[in-house]
Amino acid sequence: MGSVARTVLGIDPGLANTGWGIVRQEGARLECVAYGCISSRSDDPLAQRLLKVTSQMRAVIARFQPECVGIETVWFGQNVTAAFATGQARGAALVACAEGGLQVGEFSPSQIKLSVVGTGSASKDQVAYMVRHVLGLREVPRPDHAADALAAAICYTAHDGVSRAEERFGQAAQARGGCASTERTCA
Repeated sequence: MGSVARTVLGIDPGLANTGWGIVRQEGARLECVAYGCISSRSDDPLAQRLLKVTSQMRAVIARFQPECVGIETVWFGQNVTAAFATGQARGAALVACAEGGLQVGEFSPSQIKLSVVGTGSASKDQVAYMVRHVLGLREVPRPDHAADALAAAICYTAHDGVSRAEERFGQAAQARGGCASTERTCA
């Protein structure tokens, strides 16, 4: 099997700020292509803010043509109102991803931190530092929403490799007449 060569979009959803990042993967090598942030004003109508997320995400997808996307899931924490707003922005971004035919990987904040830093309880500064290091950037990506989006893209590359290995395991097990469990247990 040849090495993986693809473009991965990462998304850190938020109603006020939705970060996005584009990472090019060639085998184990990762390269930052571009990153940015879609911002909206709190005094704009909700429908217009969500439309802005969808339309600008469509533009990012059209320009960079990623094959897949890693997106952060919503973490409720203590602020349910903020979580609902984040969920709406996340949905608006996912609409653009679905229209673009992207394969979607959804990751919790702790999964992303674990994948990039090595601990699920890493600070934002630690994540930004490791994103800079892994992608060979001169500076930490700003704003932090863009750094978080790049982290989601990096996480996708790591988790997708595990998913591919599990698929190959399942195919090999089926070829031998065994079960094809992604949990690696056979009866």
